[in-house]
Amino acid sequence: MKKKAINTLQYIFFLGLGIFLLWLSAHNLSFENRRHLADALNNANYWLVLPAMLLLMVSHYIRALRWKILIRPLGYSPSVVNTFFATILGYFFNLLVPRLGEVMKCTILAKHEKIPADKLIGTMVTERICDFICLILIIIITVFIQFDTIHQYAAMQLNSLLYDGQGRFEIYKIATILGILAAIIIVLTWLARIFAASKFIRTIKKILKGIWAGITSIKHLKNKWLFLLYTFSIWMLYLLSIRIGFYTMEAVSHLGFKACFSILSFGSLAMLATQGGIGAYQYTIQKLLPLYAIAEGPALGFGWILWIAQTGIVIFAGILCLLLLPIINRSKYEIPSVNQ
Repeated sequence: MKKKAINTLQYIFFLGLGIFLLWLSAHNLSFENRRHLADALNNANYWLVLPAMLLLMVSHYIRALRWKILIRPLGYSPSVVNTFFATILGYFFNLLVPRLGEVMKCTILAKHEKIPADKLIGTMVTERICDFICLILIIIITVFIQFDTIHQYAAMQLNSLLYDGQGRFEIYKIATILGILAAIIIVLTWLARIFAASKFIRTIKKILKGIWAGITSIKHLKNKWLFLLYTFSIWMLYLLSIRIGFYTMEAVSHLGFKACFSILSFGSLAMLATQGGIGAYQYTIQKLLPLYAIAEGPALGFGWILWIAQTGIVIFAGILCLLLLPIINRSKYEIPSVNQ
């Protein structure tokens, strides 16, 4: 009961945060930017959202194929259809409740393919670690290929942090930040030593060992090069979906792959911040695209278009998978007639 209450409060908090960011995105727009937002959305070519959604669907299919590679060493070979449906439904349930998708993804495949769910959870850890590493690499590439732009943006943020409105350096701000960071490190180190034998610390160590085991397990795969090719393809399709998305709005149609890398980097982080990325994703794109001389109004509109493409395909495909899954697997549960 207590765990259910915590999950409910967590859901309300992240959903509330998303709604607040949506309000903040619109509230901070000037009258001119609101007019630009309306014009951009009214004149957008929404038909071009469909190719972007198709690319995202293909990336989900490749993700299912990659998951099969991780499952095979366990001694099981699930059907591509069930693996794909479970992957889509994982995304679908994540929109409803945070982290529910990973559990449902394993549960659904375990039910229809007779695979122990606990074994599938280990493959999920490997998948998440691989995606985390890929995201870090994307962020590094983003900074490397447009260092001047990122540097300028970082410098602006740093100046606003260290200087007051009159341009005077406020050393106490940086001293306060460093002091807080030092205090956090000291306290965490002290707690780790004091409670080294506690259940919590043992759990943390177990998680870290599991992460390392997930990383090293990739080199033992029989098809590790195919696994890496699938991984590369997934992230390339993400980039291409954003690139095609630029053509939906005239204001952003001239942007290239540098902007794609930025949106993929910071947008991926934003998707983790709130329920399904709602609010956080739009707000991030709104603040990011002005680096490429895009007004905040059209930038917010484009953030909505990308978010709708990503979320819409998951909702549509998720509902379809829920309907088709029992039909496709019906023969597995039919009881043979006595006369046969």
